[in-house]
Amino acid sequence: MPSRLKVFFDGGCRPNPGAMELAVVAGGRTHIRRDLGQGTSADAEWLALIHALEVAQAAGGAFVLMGDSANVIGQAGGTAKLRGAGLRHIDRFRVLAGSTPPPIRHIKRTQNLAGIALARLHDR
Repeated sequence: MPSRLKVFFDGGCRPNPGAMELAVVAGGRTHIRRDLGQGTSADAEWLALIHALEVAQAAGGAFVLMGDSANVIGQAGGTAKLRGAGLRHIDRFRVLAGSTPPPIRHIKRTQNLAGIALARLHDR
């Protein structure tokens, strides 16, 4: 079985709500966007998922999306009720995903390479 490209995603904002940013890590490349406008952390997570799907599709081949937001992953995968930010972003996600939802896996925050990349942007 051929290996799938692991595409890590994470979004956030400072403060919440506030200026949104996201990171996607795929194939050793980190994609960071900080020009997302104002929103909530849930909006930023959805935008990160959507950007991760775009990156994965552009790479071609099999992939799995990996993030630490159980809420966004559940809503996108159809196992959690859509509400809040999910209602604002699900249509765009579904158009990109097509008729077959992409594989999305929940991982721990400490395993999320995209979250690690975002954290490095901010001194603590």
